[in-house]
Amino acid sequence: MIEWLREAGRPPAIELSGQTLPIELRRHPTAKRLTLRLAPDGSAVRVTLPRWGRSAEAVRFAASRRGWLEAQLAKVPRAQDPVERGTLRHRGEELALEWRASHPRRPEIADGTLRIGGPRETLAKRLQRWLEGEAQALMQADLAELAPRAGTALPTLRLSRAQRRWGSCSSGGVVRMNWRLVQAPDFVRRSVVAHEVAHLVHFDHSPAFHALLERIHGAPLAPADRWLRDHGRGLYSDFG
Repeated sequence: MIEWLREAGRPPAIELSGQTLPIELRRHPTAKRLTLRLAPDGSAVRVTLPRWGRSAEAVRFAASRRGWLEAQLAKVPRAQDPVERGTLRHRGEELALEWRASHPRRPEIADGTLRIGGPRETLAKRLQRWLEGEAQALMQADLAELAPRAGTALPTLRLSRAQRRWGSCSSGGVVRMNWRLVQAPDFVRRSVVAHEVAHLVHFDHSPAFHALLERIHGAPLAPADRWLRDHGRGLYSDFG
């Protein structure tokens, strides 16, 4: 079932596996056809259409792919509270969480366990802030190593909370990296950083870009691409 929810000023919606998800329409100046995707957290169906495309056609297109969308929705990990689960993803490991009021407020890792104190009610937020700090430090170190290999100046790093992109860069020398990559193994995070550094030199996906990426990364790229394809969505299940 598809609903047009104009009366509430909301976007159209589609029912998938008993859930009603909004259909978000995005017009792109270079799009030549309709493309469809599910938001990584399963919260919306997103259709990109050419500037001249009709909204009604885009909604019908989403409805025609209901089976595919339901299959994609089934793959989305359910949101989890790492505090309730008792583990935290960090650099490809599942760390056991040990909270005690007597522990220091600053997290400490030892023997596969992250120990932390402070107020129990703010624990999840503090853990996310700690992970973001870890991401900033690790990615800054990655950039400091990889940028000279590419012969480019050290870019400015900004953390991103994007729902679709792991990384992006601008012609002004700013690299944006998704903080959730700190939960992935190091080789995955580094491959995405290397990808954006290569884009600082070649703002395309030309043979020259791929040659530079392979040279500065210094390791096979396929394992990282495969890991993100198979497990990337799982990084969105923690902290909502």
